[in-house]
Amino acid sequence: MEVILFLAHTEPDGTVGKAALEALAAAKTLNAGLAGSTLVAGLVGQAVQPAANRIASCGASKFLGVEGHEFIQPRYASDAAAVEVICRAAKATIVVGPATSRWNRIWAGAAQRLGGRADMHVTGVSTSNGVVSVNRWYYRQRMEATLQRASRPWFIAIDPGSQKEWAGEAGTAAAELLPVTLADACKRTVVTGRREPAADAQTIRPEAELLFVTGAGWTKKQADGQAHVAEAENLILGFIRSARASLGSSKSLVDLGGEGQAVLSFLTHLNQVGQTGSTPRHPKGLATCCHGEEPHTVGWRFISERRAINLDPNCGWARGKADVLYVADAFAVMAKVNELLGQA
Repeated sequence: MEVILFLAHTEPDGTVGKAALEALAAAKTLNAGLAGSTLVAGLVGQAVQPAANRIASCGASKFLGVEGHEFIQPRYASDAAAVEVICRAAKATIVVGPATSRWNRIWAGAAQRLGGRADMHVTGVSTSNGVVSVNRWYYRQRMEATLQRASRPWFIAIDPGSQKEWAGEAGTAAAELLPVTLADACKRTVVTGRREPAADAQTIRPEAELLFVTGAGWTKKQADGQAHVAEAENLILGFIRSARASLGSSKSLVDLGGEGQAVLSFLTHLNQVGQTGSTPRHPKGLATCCHGEEPHTVGWRFISERRAINLDPNCGWARGKADVLYVADAFAVMAKVNELLGQA
């Protein structure tokens, strides 16, 4: 009989994040598909009761928690110890959690402590005749594999954005708190604060509703025979700030600096989307000034609604890769869009 442990960390405000609710939906899928299985919920954070109440109606047989000041911030030593204690208390055979930066840091290590196996970048779970299968991606998410494992415990990290959130009602849960003894060595790493860009300087927003991707056309010569890089920067940043969108870029635009050409000053390889970049998951995407061939669109495979702006009606986006293609000048379109956003 499988014991499925949904394992998550709380957010700084004590709630359960979107990625965790998606992982909970995957855990419930396994629980529903495995006859005789048991679902247990485990939480780690400064205070876990608010999070337990949020998922009280998830159907878990019990709620286990590790809480305290030592578990406010991400830290390998303390998080791995907490996860180990919860897994042992639950006698978990399958552990499902969100692939957040905090959990990714300790997932494989926790599995090793318990003699188990871990799989990351899982985008789907299913069951058939009592056998669990997971889907995960390889090679920059260009190749998908279906895996099954006999080893237990099996740690499964669900990629954020790949599942629908669990949307059950909140209630009151009786969380059982477990003691964790941390050695002095576990306390050597101390988080003294956070440094991050100002809100208006941040361009990568995983939780944004829209992904806005720029292509090399923004830095090329325009109809008047001149490049307008400064104008392009103002239009793009103006839209990103007004729409609170996340900014992506094709590899060609990111690499133009190495070819001695003009570049958009705010772009880095972290913004790169596609075959050699990231594969983000946003509800909507808008591509501008890029041709839409396979290396570009591979980064869009998880975007639900795809639109593009290009002067070429025969570009790759027009060949079944975009839901809507606007054959227009991106400079003119985005200037008008920014004007309308300013009025709104």
